Amino acid sequence: MIYTLYKKAAFRMNPEWVHTLTLKGLRLTHRRDKRHFLAGRFADKPVELMGLRFPNAIGLAAGMDKNGDYIDALGGLGFGFVEIGTITPRPQSGNPKPRLFRIPEQDAIINRMGFNNKGVEHLCKQVMRTRYNGILGINIGKNFDTPLENAADDYVTCMNAVFHLADYIAVNISSPNTIGLRELQEGQVFNDLIARLKAEQTRLNKSSSKSVPLLIKIAPDLSPDEIHFMGTCMLENDIDGVIATNTTIKRDGLESYETARESGGLSGYPLQDLSTHVIRQLSEVLQGRIPIIGVGGIMDGSSAVAKLDAGASLVQVYSGLIYRGPGIVGDIAQSLP
Repeated sequence: MIYTLYKKAAFRMNPEWVHTLTLKGLRLTHRRDKRHFLAGRFADKPVELMGLRFPNAIGLAAGMDKNGDYIDALGGLGFGFVEIGTITPRPQSGNPKPRLFRIPEQDAIINRMGFNNKGVEHLCKQVMRTRYNGILGINIGKNFDTPLENAADDYVTCMNAVFHLADYIAVNISSPNTIGLRELQEGQVFNDLIARLKAEQTRLNKSSSKSVPLLIKIAPDLSPDEIHFMGTCMLENDIDGVIATNTTIKRDGLESYETARESGGLSGYPLQDLSTHVIRQLSEVLQGRIPIIGVGGIMDGSSAVAKLDAGASLVQVYSGLIYRGPGIVGDIAQSLP
């Protein structure tokens, strides 16, 4: 009830402005009361995966907290894990505003943020200050002005910076909002990139007292052949996990909505079936040898279960948190086996 009233007011405001306002308010509330009234029901349904013990299978997807400024507050909502980022080596302002749009009738969001963030150095400082003791994933990307042929250098820079702070590292090569980024998913370019990142991960694991899983986040707009190729490459390179999927550039069924004409990545309910389909196809390739984190259009328990049935081992929410509120965590937890 409380969140319903808040959402009614918030949806009258600029989406990006209210996003920041909400996070600041959540942080303030959390500092005053660690088990505050917005917190979801905590679910103790642990999942062992990638050498990690997740308190439950429900995570927060990257993008909500790009800079690690709100880790404690978001971690207090009952998630089994929190993923922050996408972070780049150098700070960047992202794409021009406006760049965030709602389609409330469809529980959908369009964004073309463009990896706006304060840089990896800032994120590392924030992580070192946090008291959050749950599973923390850090999502890394490349700066917009780094040529594609040098993209691996940016990912390696970020890997080295966050390695000692992350429980897992997610490599974002699938955002539609950085020009050319999705080309890193193609052919030999993809294989060469993940081979280099795997080699760097192996080096860091050997020189450290910890092993940090390396995950690849893929797009939903892939053909069956592309999914098969990428899955095969990930198996050959011993990648630890896959996050499926990022946002989509498709607008199927949304042609009547003026906002749907905005460029950028679409998330929320309209992505639900598409992401589940990709998970199912990817699962057929991976055959359980690499775990999948399912994300895209999870709005309730049944849509989360659908991701697990398709082959995912964990799930993440983003748009569902915005449209349903913190209670979605407990609602999903009650539906999962």
